[in-house]
Amino acid sequence: MLRGECLRNPEGGEVRTVRAARRTGFSGHHRGWFRGAVQSSPARTALLVFTALILVWTALLTLPVSSRSGSMTPLSDALFTAVSAICVTGLSTVDMGTHWSQFGDLVILAGFQIGGIGVLTLASLLGLTVTRRLGLRQRLLAATDSNPLRTGREASESQAVGLGEVASLLRAVALSLIVIEVGLTALLTPRLIAEGYGFWQALTDGFYLAASAFTNTGFVPLETGLEPFINDPYTLTILAGGVFLGAIGFPVIFALYKFVVGRGWRTHKRLGLHAKLTLATTLILVIVGWIAIAGLEWNNHGTLGTQGPGQSLMNAGYTSVMTRSGGLGILDTSELQGSTLLVMDVLMFIGGGSASTAGGIKVTTLAVLFLAAYAEARGFQDMQAFGRRIPIDVLRVSISILIWGISIVVTASVILLQITGESLDVVLFEVISAFGTCGLTTGLSAELPDAGKYVLAATMWAGRVGTVTLAAAVASTSRSRMFRLPEERPIVG
Repeated sequence: MLRGECLRNPEGGEVRTVRAARRTGFSGHHRGWFRGAVQSSPARTALLVFTALILVWTALLTLPVSSRSGSMTPLSDALFTAVSAICVTGLSTVDMGTHWSQFGDLVILAGFQIGGIGVLTLASLLGLTVTRRLGLRQRLLAATDSNPLRTGREASESQAVGLGEVASLLRAVALSLIVIEVGLTALLTPRLIAEGYGFWQALTDGFYLAASAFTNTGFVPLETGLEPFINDPYTLTILAGGVFLGAIGFPVIFALYKFVVGRGWRTHKRLGLHAKLTLATTLILVIVGWIAIAGLEWNNHGTLGTQGPGQSLMNAGYTSVMTRSGGLGILDTSELQGSTLLVMDVLMFIGGGSASTAGGIKVTTLAVLFLAAYAEARGFQDMQAFGRRIPIDVLRVSISILIWGISIVVTASVILLQITGESLDVVLFEVISAFGTCGLTTGLSAELPDAGKYVLAATMWAGRVGTVTLAAAVASTSRSRMFRLPEERPIVG
């Protein structure tokens, strides 16, 4: 057949030339496959893009220009740091204050900014900036970041953020990111100048710390870490505030913004159930963690025992906030009591709010499980909270998240116990810190062999991607059966 000859469908279909057919051959087929994959499973798209970003950041961090010494960083350390940055975890196998050059610090900063915002949210923000509008496909992709329950299933619009509000949520994400990080930078820079840093160094390090706090990453660019500020209420309060705002999540920030700007108390508008559950559960966990850490460490001379009452209470409260996923620790974790480590394990495993920069199984998951137990104990048929009924499918997802989370933590812990030979409390703390993308450490990460680094990196990846998104990506589509099996009740309990 000649190059310009036409191809005609015998049944009267579309006519095109061989030239056009060649143009849409191999590349067109793969573009169509990719477009179909994006439309059919936003979760898979997130996983692919997330993993691709990690590989790119790993390649950048291995370059000699990324290290202060000018030598190539070993692959295991570069990969671990890339995963920790993109997954906003904060664990590291090298000294963050001395190993990386200015270029390396910029790469890491860009990594946890992207990871904190969310891959699909960032892509939708760029599209909104360029086109000034969002199509249905872009709204669905962005909505996947704000509500993982949309992946692989039909989602009701009676939820925290509807499709019609996605564009407004994206603007709120961009605005809150800029305003909060700039505000934190403005508050931290004078304190760093007072500590002896030059203006530009204080400004850049202040912005790095502000972004690290708000994205709940926990990286510190200072050579001395946070040691000079351990007894400084001003700095600790600012960092804790940034971590708290990042941990409650963009949908909650968006809901609070709508409530305040819309004068909710005058127009009878109300905060949604998600915002109320997130704020209430987060505050309860912070207070419980505060009391537990202070009580258990009060007489421990390796941590709070040598400090005054006021300083001890402040540091215990700060540490409780950091277990939300902040990771900017000030206590020597290796000196903590075993009971305190266990309390912090639980808090890190729970993590922060859904669609936030924090990790863990999320506070709303815990709230739904407790509401289900309360409803069962009281004999209620439905779960209820703040005058609203919670559907049973939310409980099923919460149980799945809990089981997946426990499975990941147990598997990683068993492998690391075998590799390192360390005690269970030390390994479990490190694994849960990785899964909850928290970044608090007993020092085990820096001592791991390469095999252990890869295991912990995979744990960070699974914790940040999220158990719901991971499960939805594995399942190709939601499956429905045309029949139901006979019912029979097993004995439980």
